[in-house]
Amino acid sequence: MALTGIQILKMLPKKNCGECDIPTCLAFAMKVAAGQAEIEACPYVSDEAKATIGEASAPPIRTIKIGTGDAQFTAGGETCQFRHEKRFENQTGLAVLIATDEDAASIDGKIKRANDFVYERVGVMMRNNLVAIKDKGGASLADMAKKVMEGAPQQAIILMSDNVENLKAGAEACGDNKPLLYGATGENADAFAGLAQDTGCAIGVKGKNLDDLVETADKLIAAGVKDMVIDTGARTLKGAFEDNVVARRAAVKDKFKALGFPTIAFPCEMCDDLMMEAMIGSVLIAKYAGITVFSDLQGDILFPLLLEQLNIFTDPQRPMVVAEDIYPVTGPDENSPVLITCNFSLTYFIVSGEIEGSKVPSWLLIKDTEGLSVLTAWAAGKFGADLIAMFVNKSGILDKVKHRELIIPGYLATIKGELEEELPDWTITIGPREAGHLPAFLKEWKPAA
Repeated sequence: MALTGIQILKMLPKKNCGECDIPTCLAFAMKVAAGQAEIEACPYVSDEAKATIGEASAPPIRTIKIGTGDAQFTAGGETCQFRHEKRFENQTGLAVLIATDEDAASIDGKIKRANDFVYERVGVMMRNNLVAIKDKGGASLADMAKKVMEGAPQQAIILMSDNVENLKAGAEACGDNKPLLYGATGENADAFAGLAQDTGCAIGVKGKNLDDLVETADKLIAAGVKDMVIDTGARTLKGAFEDNVVARRAAVKDKFKALGFPTIAFPCEMCDDLMMEAMIGSVLIAKYAGITVFSDLQGDILFPLLLEQLNIFTDPQRPMVVAEDIYPVTGPDENSPVLITCNFSLTYFIVSGEIEGSKVPSWLLIKDTEGLSVLTAWAAGKFGADLIAMFVNKSGILDKVKHRELIIPGYLATIKGELEEELPDWTITIGPREAGHLPAFLKEWKPAA
């Protein structure tokens, strides 16, 4: 059962040292109780207290780490059933499946795409993050794991087999890049418990159905296995969807330990059409899958899934922002136009992208509006004439341009007069309302006489 802030405070040294970056032990205890701080941040708490508090404050769905360094993938750690209650913690993993008996060209293509397909969206670098290797004869798991690590070093690895010795050899080949070892069932649970102890790797557990999965998970927990990823065995969209919902509800609401692990789903085994796999995957990403495995990941399939992932797993209580600063776009000089907008990430990247597309070198001033969009920030009093003028004067733009003309968003047209009073040496020009009209506007722009 979760501890209260006061219960946690009683186990702290009460130094009020501030070394955890929180001024008092009481405030720190409250943040730990709310899941907003880790107990390890206190340098003076005893190991016994760490263990007690850590166990009590652990999320209902266990956090599982696969791989290491740049290739590390984290699943689980979830604390709520619905995103609006708090936030979802760790993005669903997107894995591409490679069978050891596939032809070389197919394998090389999948590895190359896993390494090369990287997309940037609102400052976030997006890619798939796992390669699943299925033992089907041909090359060994160990050899294939080495090939994947060489060709796609930023990918975590899932090894799939019911042969414990093959999995052990594959895990040894991965070294510090600890893979997920998938294939535990009720029949081989004891062997997989030993494998987990020998390798230190997380175990993938497959049930024949939800009840069988619970029985197998309980058996592994009793054997001392702590890190698991669970598969209910459902191989239809309806079945996987329902099982994921039941597992999340049981873990979060009822604290049911046997289902308190991230789930893995296999759209690749639910149909034989890649587009349909993506559609199934999109549903399971939204409804609680910790990892989804696809037969391939082409660009037109991967990018929409990554965008869905980005939208679902951003914190709804914390806007995405860029730093307040002057941003030069395509090499501006002292005669280039000066524009200003808010620091909401999506606004910044859309506006800067349109400026780049115009091929007109420009200075883009980004004012801190706490992540609010232009109109919202203005309505909240965070993007008014006085604040804009203060920022312009202190930003350093005066040293970068000869002219004194500031282009403001079209939606701020009503503050033009106020801004002219606050910046009497500047000409205030109203820009377009929509970023898509910026290229034509900038191509016709000339400094005011």
